[in-house]
Amino acid sequence: MDEKILKSAEVLFNLAYAEDIGDGDITTNNLIPPNKNKTAILVAKEEGVVAGLPVAEMVFKKFDGKLQWKTILPDGSKVKQGDIIAEFKGNYRALLTGERKALNFLQRLSGIASYASKCMKEVEGTKVEILDTRKTLPGYRYLDKYAVRMGGASNHRFGLYDMVMIKDNHIQVAGGIKQAVEAIRNKIPKSIKIEVETTNLDMVQEALDADVDIIMLDNMSSRLMTEAVKLINKKAKIEASGNMTIKRIRKVAGTGVDYISIGALTHSVKALDISQRIID
Repeated sequence: MDEKILKSAEVLFNLAYAEDIGDGDITTNNLIPPNKNKTAILVAKEEGVVAGLPVAEMVFKKFDGKLQWKTILPDGSKVKQGDIIAEFKGNYRALLTGERKALNFLQRLSGIASYASKCMKEVEGTKVEILDTRKTLPGYRYLDKYAVRMGGASNHRFGLYDMVMIKDNHIQVAGGIKQAVEAIRNKIPKSIKIEVETTNLDMVQEALDADVDIIMLDNMSSRLMTEAVKLINKKAKIEASGNMTIKRIRKVAGTGVDYISIGALTHSVKALDISQRIID
């Protein structure tokens, strides 16, 4: 996990600290002696893919700088119920006060990684690449997209600044796909890719004529996608998007597209069940 991701996690930790702890952990601080140490483990309670352990470690070390941490199953590892993911020893108060903050990060990111892994399994044996979207939890984009990679999928554009995405509203304002592409092509570096959203074969042809890098087939039926792929004929990369469920993506992969983008990777996260247990 690179420095940028950890810095993002620290910003989020500070918000989590303020909302959860306030003036202090009133229960733990009145029950647990201040200098008592304990050993704890993080345990998977269901099958999935783990992601976010460096963030969990960072959280606990915010409460105890001397905490001893041992990762047993690193990020990207497939886990099953009962697997021990990490073991750590430190101040007992720190372990209890930091627990929920650490698990909130770890369970969310592991949930994303687990779903990404399931999607990748559905397209196994094809050349299709599964992509995420910008439908991330505000403030969590670095972390959410990191978790997608830990699940074996890939990142689409990170934000509005690193790739051109011409959608229906842009096309309407510009007066057409050709006009939109021409207007923007002269104003951006050649290294920036241009993608255009299309919903029918006429728009696909317009995007082809405009010589764009990627053509998005948005909310098309599998039959229409197959026709679009034939029309494009490898003259541009092709992204399938819109209502992509895990049940559908295998069929979509069979149409010949290069990418399938799935908003549900990050906008409908089911947290992976992970618990902390004190063992000594």
